[in-house]
Amino acid sequence: MGALVFNVTTAALMVLMFKGAVALLGDGSLRERRIPWWAVGLTVLVVAGLVTQLCWAGAMDALDADPARPGWWRVVTSVFMQNGGLFGDAWNIVTIAVIAALAEWFWGGPLMLGLFAAGILLPTYVDMLFGTSGRSTDPRNFAGSSGATYFLAATLAAPLLLRVLRAGRSGAVAKEVLLSLGVPVLGLAIWIAQSNGHGVVAVYGFVLGVLVCLSTRIIPADAPGRRSPDW
Repeated sequence: MGALVFNVTTAALMVLMFKGAVALLGDGSLRERRIPWWAVGLTVLVVAGLVTQLCWAGAMDALDADPARPGWWRVVTSVFMQNGGLFGDAWNIVTIAVIAALAEWFWGGPLMLGLFAAGILLPTYVDMLFGTSGRSTDPRNFAGSSGATYFLAATLAAPLLLRVLRAGRSGAVAKEVLLSLGVPVLGLAIWIAQSNGHGVVAVYGFVLGVLVCLSTRIIPADAPGRRSPDW
């Protein structure tokens, strides 16, 4: 039962972030957007990692993030390994494909890739900085792209909130505030209640999204979907 609740809350957080990203971009404009080639490339890398596992029996031992094994590269290569079974692996591939595309349409390709990389590296080093945890000893956390994907998805909740605060619109404010603020709130809740790492990386991603928006002045216009970089 505990595993079921864990999976349901994890999926609910992703659905919330997806709906927020669609609200940010404007669902009516998604079909008209260019092919997100950076997102396609990132998804191909994730799929290639899964194919490597199928073809090489020693891939997980060599590339996962098991703290009992040495290797500086593991924090990166483990993201391209999967250990969630058939459903979990399929979920990870579908979500990275969708979220990377949405993130590229808003942030642009290079920044999207940079934020994904931040989702790989920052949670580990933030935890080390504050001494909140060491490297995980839970085998579920030894591999998988979901953490970086949730981090990337959460960055899109930040500009949605900033757009509401800047525009001060009354019609869709309640929905957009819930979609944006709901990400760090739900993330923090499932982290505290379940020690669910997807929640804490979503909080980190939201905070970084705010910082990027404020430092680069990337705040979307009132009309959803107006901003679509062609980098």
